[in-house]
Amino acid sequence: MVKSPTKPLSLEEFLKLPETKPSSEYINGQIIQKPMPQGKHSKLQGKLVTGINEVVESRKIALAFPELRCTFGGRSIVPDVAVFAWERIPLDERGEVANVFHTHPDWTIEILSPDQSQTKVTGNILHCLKHGSRLGWLIDPGDRSVLVYPPKQQPELLQEEHEILPVPDLVSGFQLTVGQLFGWLKL
Repeated sequence: MVKSPTKPLSLEEFLKLPETKPSSEYINGQIIQKPMPQGKHSKLQGKLVTGINEVVESRKIALAFPELRCTFGGRSIVPDVAVFAWERIPLDERGEVANVFHTHPDWTIEILSPDQSQTKVTGNILHCLKHGSRLGWLIDPGDRSVLVYPPKQQPELLQEEHEILPVPDLVSGFQLTVGQLFGWLKL
């Protein structure tokens, strides 16, 4: 859903607004509210965050965050999963994880929801890659596929159950096939 303010808001003005549920993003001067996550989306998001963090957090390699606002390059977006290399995680004055992230994730993962614009979501992934992200995934539970976006390369469509999903070097211990990813949807 696009919200059209009476006068265009700047990014700074947008960031002063109260958070919405589901989150709103600031893209090219527009405020666009993300759709409410549904069952498949929520299940995949939770399993990805948990699975990635099980491999990298204790070794202080990286950290996966669900629904984290990332503001950089004139946009403020909320990837479904944002993975940051350990040394790039913003900290506050106490040495704790900061509340505000003014930087790109190292790996951005989006899970397409019904009625969500694939073009808008792809635009956010490409924005992340343009500003330094190492990899982007667009997961489509509807057709059980993953579009993998490496930086400065052609995207790759993975649909076969045996195909191993590429991950950035910083999470090389995390391995997942297309079949395993979508297998998480079964109870």
